[in-house]
Amino acid sequence: MSFFKKMKERLFKSSSKLDEGLAAIVDEGTEEVAEPSATAPVETQAETKKTGMLGRALGSIGGSGSAPRRVLDDEMLEELEEVLITSDMGVETSMKISARLAEGRFGRSMTVDDIKAALAAEVGKILEPVARPLPLYPRKPQVVLVVGVNGSGKTTTIGKLASQLKSAGKSVVIAAGDTFRAAAVEQLQIWGDRAGVPVLTAEQGSDPASLAFEAMGRAEADGADILLIDTAGRLQNRSDLMEELAKIVRVIRKKDESAPHNTVLVLDATTGQNAVNQVDIFRKISDVSGLVMTKLDGTAKGGVLVSLADQFGLPIHAIGVGEAIDDLAPFDPEEFADALTGRG
Repeated sequence: MSFFKKMKERLFKSSSKLDEGLAAIVDEGTEEVAEPSATAPVETQAETKKTGMLGRALGSIGGSGSAPRRVLDDEMLEELEEVLITSDMGVETSMKISARLAEGRFGRSMTVDDIKAALAAEVGKILEPVARPLPLYPRKPQVVLVVGVNGSGKTTTIGKLASQLKSAGKSVVIAAGDTFRAAAVEQLQIWGDRAGVPVLTAEQGSDPASLAFEAMGRAEADGADILLIDTAGRLQNRSDLMEELAKIVRVIRKKDESAPHNTVLVLDATTGQNAVNQVDIFRKISDVSGLVMTKLDGTAKGGVLVSLADQFGLPIHAIGVGEAIDDLAPFDPEEFADALTGRG
């Protein structure tokens, strides 16, 4: 199964919310619904219930091939904004998309499929500039600092990245820098074993900066291409976290003044608009250079990724829709827009 097919299937919660919302908008102001043909089978009450809003969104009304339409006017645009906000695209981004969608279409009669196509195109325009894979540099080791709150999928993402980089022929070392959580260290060790990648650890509660410094030395000695450094993700005391990350950066720069070469923020899609707050916080704490969004398979809030792209313009390196190694893939804006809007 292709990653795109997985993404479409696993973004069903998000796309179905848009499907239902758009269908309801069009149905509310339907201009004309074609009568069933004489040869068309009569739809039973059970079949009508089964079809529901999603069926109407696809034009399956009474067995006829004619989909309902509605004129795009101010009232419809306001309703569309509400649907986009409900899909977690944020108020400003939803208003922007609605306004762009109206350009050249205002006053036109549109089906749900017409709206989906236009919506996917506008979402794609926002996402296209930020869709960039994690850049790889010739410097050895390339130091990638991975940040994010606990539970965001940060540790799993590091393991998947290590596995995929190793499969691509890169030599990788992992530093288990979240020294305060034994579970995070154990999880990294499991991923390291799977990928054949060494995982450097320290005693629980020890100084993460010291471990990062030792990991730099080990990576240099081994001639490793990539050093992935996990970090703690506690936001209860931001000043402590800020100082901890700042100390890690100061220490590794004693070995390489240009490090870290990437600071990747991992976000949990199920948190919805809270992800926006996390980006804002971590940009102040560390020099975030790119994003990875996880857990898109477990949420109806996939639209938050559009909001993040619109507000911050940070590169989106990859998205995750499951636990398997190949469920983390480079971010493709067109495919994501199609999956989010429920297009084929």
